[in-house]
Amino acid sequence: MEKRIKPLMPTLKEKKRYLAFEVISDEKIDFRQAENQILSKSKEFLGALGSAKAGINILKDCWNPEKQRSIIRVDHKWVHQLKSCFLFINKIDGKNAVIKSIGLSGILKKAKSKYIAG
Repeated sequence: MEKRIKPLMPTLKEKKRYLAFEVISDEKIDFRQAENQILSKSKEFLGALGSAKAGINILKDCWNPEKQRSIIRVDHKWVHQLKSCFLFINKIDGKNAVIKSIGLSGILKKAKSKYIAG
């Protein structure tokens, strides 16, 4: 007889937020370039442990190449620290660029429809 693992109670689950961001630049920026820059600056600013606790996950399937927008999943306690990491980004692969947060949501579907598609 196989034993099933009890699911986590909702109070013990990680609370996450979806932060929509936009890359503003003169030239088109690829998703991979933006992702690498965000991850490296967050590691530089928050440290390896802080980045791990924040649980930063940049969602590739949400990338809109025309608007240069995407969504980052992050722990609810680390949203402000992640936003402050954006301040240190002024170049992406040698191209002048800044990253601006455009919205925050607790539900991915709402973040996609409100900030990425619309």
